[in-house]
Amino acid sequence: MASIGLWCPWSLQRPLSHFTFVSKNNNGSPKLGKQQWVVRCCKNNEQQQCFQNRREILVGMTMSVVGFSFNSILSDALAETEVAEDFRIYTDDVNKFKISVPKGWLVAAGEPDGFKSVTAFYPEGNTSSNVSVVITGLGPDFTKIESFGKVDEFAETLVSGLDRSWQRPPGVAAKLINSKSSNGFYYIEYSLQRPGETRRYLFSALGMASNGWNNRLYTITGQFEEADLDNYGSQIQQAVKSFRFI
Repeated sequence: MASIGLWCPWSLQRPLSHFTFVSKNNNGSPKLGKQQWVVRCCKNNEQQQCFQNRREILVGMTMSVVGFSFNSILSDALAETEVAEDFRIYTDDVNKFKISVPKGWLVAAGEPDGFKSVTAFYPEGNTSSNVSVVITGLGPDFTKIESFGKVDEFAETLVSGLDRSWQRPPGVAAKLINSKSSNGFYYIEYSLQRPGETRRYLFSALGMASNGWNNRLYTITGQFEEADLDNYGSQIQQAVKSFRFI
């Protein structure tokens, strides 16, 4: 059983809970055994309270905590790309999205809790490097991604809500690297580091779509540790930027 640590931004102030993830084969059928992902989020009875105001939604939407100085990666992320030979297309017909992921990567799907859905992809033997697709239901006042405000303000609010470097003793240090809006998506890069731990890197794309009943926020997050830049950095970036609605 693999334990994959993902922690939500609002975990900085709230208790822990767990999602159980079932590993899938390439054809979507469950594999034997389970992957246990520890998600530091709100307890079930606190979830609605977590999202009562706009700031909490901004801070609570991202499942992964990473960042990296990608230089010009944002401009690359907005370009249409063909599927590379060493990638395959994963399609979710229920949630209406597709994404290109490296061949051989494992797929884990969280058991839905009625509030959010999580699908994740990771290389076997390295669960700290991964790409996750988190789908969260939104209220009727959120009709498009711009409902959260302009992308620069959105990104600043998100990252400043994560930063605890001002505390004594200092907590998590978050730094915004870049942000851009294109084709209905917000693209955000930022770094995040716990005291005494290695820096983790995040490249995230956020967009909205309706399932016919309500609008939902899709947060696609790629994360890896600094030491894994050469091994997984470019693959994770390409996977995130390949996300499309169907």
